[in-house]
Amino acid sequence: MVYNWWVMAVVEVNNLKKYYKVHQKEEGVAGSLKALFSRKYTDVKAVDDISFNLDEGELVGFIGPNGAGKTTTLKCLSGLLYPSAGEVTVLGYKPFDRKTNFLKQISIIMGQKNQLWWDLPAIETFNLNKEIYEVPTKQYQETLSQLTDMLEVKNLLKVQVRKLSLGERMKMELIAGVIHSPKVFFLDEPTIGLDVIMQKKLRQFIKDYNQKYKATIILTSHYMDDVKELCKRVILIDKGRLVFDNGLDELIHKVANHKLLTIALDKPVDMSQLEELGEVVEYSYPKVVLKIKREDIIDQSTKAIQSLQVSDITVEEPKIEDVIREVFTGKDAA
Repeated sequence: MVYNWWVMAVVEVNNLKKYYKVHQKEEGVAGSLKALFSRKYTDVKAVDDISFNLDEGELVGFIGPNGAGKTTTLKCLSGLLYPSAGEVTVLGYKPFDRKTNFLKQISIIMGQKNQLWWDLPAIETFNLNKEIYEVPTKQYQETLSQLTDMLEVKNLLKVQVRKLSLGERMKMELIAGVIHSPKVFFLDEPTIGLDVIMQKKLRQFIKDYNQKYKATIILTSHYMDDVKELCKRVILIDKGRLVFDNGLDELIHKVANHKLLTIALDKPVDMSQLEELGEVVEYSYPKVVLKIKREDIIDQSTKAIQSLQVSDITVEEPKIEDVIREVFTGKDAA
């Protein structure tokens, strides 16, 4: 099958469902004996009728709480799971057919799984993947040189994997996953467990790879910094259902019907004065943080300057972490 990128999206998901039958066993020995003759099952809707498309070169954040269905969706897109219903195509292929040409053009990396050989240097895994994906020698050498430069690990290629730090191992996992220059890249919690500095380095690598190779990337992460720094578009999923699919800015404006007004006071004031301006989020003199409706922010800011002794005042959008929390808890959601 020839993939015509100018005709269709790189990833097309239409009414995808993935249900599991889970055995419900009663407690104790009696419950175990009863289960031998009569079992009760319940349906778990891991993914429940979601649809979205991704174009070439998009880097999309796929986020939601634990158990929302993110990893299940990625497994359906990569062909590791067969959907219960719906249609999925990636690069024009049905993923669960697992055709060779399809597998050569995708990659999936999970932060809690590894493909590196523990007692061998990472270069051995890279060489093996070169043969598995039938990467031409010249292309392999050029790609390997570029990737090791980008991640600054050239001097670690011949070090046993078990002697590498967690961050160094994750860098090697990324190289192993993209050594064949995949067109579609599924990243499931790639920065999990890493320190702040290493997270930043891996985010930069993902961004550079996306720009250099025009790869379509779906990123799941619980770290909002990953999403903020890498993704212009986010897809929110909760309990298997698609909750939101649009830009980050649109998410903030749609869900957060307020802005934060931060004031530095020259003189303490009564709480009642602050409550007249908006909801008091924080008051620890001289700092005051107020939550104010978007349509009232100009009027209330002016009122604050006029009625209070203020040395500084700033207006900010709410943090993306708080917006996401509001989506899934329903608190303050518009």
